[in-house]
Amino acid sequence: MAYDSDNIFAKILRSEIPAGTVFENDHVLAFRDIAPKAPVHLLIIPKGAYTDFADFSARASDAEIVAFNRAVGEIATRHKLDETGYRLIANIREDGCQEVPHYHVHLLGGENLGSPFKN
Repeated sequence: MAYDSDNIFAKILRSEIPAGTVFENDHVLAFRDIAPKAPVHLLIIPKGAYTDFADFSARASDAEIVAFNRAVGEIATRHKLDETGYRLIANIREDGCQEVPHYHVHLLGGENLGSPFKN
């Protein structure tokens, strides 16, 4: 999958599209999902042009990887999700139903989310 610099997250990073930003640092941006699936549903993205987890883990600098992981924890704590629990989801490529070709994780919480593996 090639990186598409016109994807919606790239446009958000360039401030071409507004986002409900909840966190930002040199390497990471987090904002509210426009179609939330839980009381708290945030998208967390690296500011670099990475298509998915494999791309990010292979090409991102150590500083970017550490900043991203620490940001996820800090965001969860700021939203008090670390007290009761939360879910992180990364959809990867076609079979994983990735809709935007920019690496991102969904942070969901604020209620009991149920088991994702129940039939």
